[in-house]
Amino acid sequence: MTARPDPFAPPPGTDAEGRLDLVGLGRAALVAEMASIGEKPFRAKQLWHWIYHRGARDFAAMTTLAKPLRARLAERYRIGRPAVVEDHCSTDMSRKWLLRLDDGREIECVHIPESDRGALCVSSQVGCTLACRFCHTGTQRLVRNLAAGEIIGQVLAARDAIGEWPAPKGGRMISNIVVMGMGEPLYNYDNVAAALGIVMDAEGIAISKRRITLSTAGVAPMIRRAGADLGVNLAISLHAVSDDLRDELVPLNRKYPIADLLAACRDYPASSNARRITFEYVMLKGINDSPADARALVRLIDGIPAKVNLIPFNPWPGAPYECSSGAAIARFAEIVNDAGYSSPVRGPRGRDILAACGQLKSASERARRGITRVEVATP
Repeated sequence: MTARPDPFAPPPGTDAEGRLDLVGLGRAALVAEMASIGEKPFRAKQLWHWIYHRGARDFAAMTTLAKPLRARLAERYRIGRPAVVEDHCSTDMSRKWLLRLDDGREIECVHIPESDRGALCVSSQVGCTLACRFCHTGTQRLVRNLAAGEIIGQVLAARDAIGEWPAPKGGRMISNIVVMGMGEPLYNYDNVAAALGIVMDAEGIAISKRRITLSTAGVAPMIRRAGADLGVNLAISLHAVSDDLRDELVPLNRKYPIADLLAACRDYPASSNARRITFEYVMLKGINDSPADARALVRLIDGIPAKVNLIPFNPWPGAPYECSSGAAIARFAEIVNDAGYSSPVRGPRGRDILAACGQLKSASERARRGITRVEVATP
């Protein structure tokens, strides 16, 4: 019996001219491609250096390769990038890019700078399948998964915009990667894992697994695999302490309830006192922000090396919730801190350009209807 095609699969990695995109290929695949055109494995190493260390966007720039080879590579391959459709800078210097993919679909990624470092928040899907009620991305349907090259492409495009080539050893403006943008990364695991493997490669982008965080709404069976394969930091979008409320806020909970999720967290191979699991908890006025909720949260995570990020709700047009008061958030944090768990309150970043946590949303629904022009909502 012929298997049904995956309706959410990424498009083929070739362009209209039949050229294969080298961005997103792992080392072994790149070696195989070079072998297919009669080139030795060291050519793959050269290409890797130019693409991921120096940020080359075309083969003509690869001056360590002979001109005839560069021309031959350009005929057969390409070095893909998503197109920057819009570039928004917040008053707090956060920066959001609206990126158009080869098939006209669009995604967003965000750079959040600090004084000595910066995190790049990347997307894993066009749209989202989870429909979390407090999240703007969740109000649109899942269109498709991103290919590994499209996930890596966000990193390359951000470094292009910031001017961070060749890859520096220290003092990076993009020092951390957080897979917290549009989509549920564990529902696109193979492509996310392939992309993060390239990000972590020491001879290219070279961002350590200790500086990469994968965020999930709670796909419990995949959490253990991610820990064993990748060993990156884990963040859990928890947001509620009872199944009844979490069923409403995070519908995935109906499939993987809190007990199953926390069991997977306790078994996460990369978790330790030095590398704690982060529990994300959005603060919703009158919904999940009482002292009783805080005490219940402490009981739930007892025994897990963890910290709790309290996230003031970031509003978006038509949102059904309000942000908890400053006093309620401070009391909640005090209870969690007193129980021995670090409980920082995440300062909102990029709210004025809808770049804060839970505010990302592309024009996926319009693209599904064949309309590719993007209109980004503004406050």
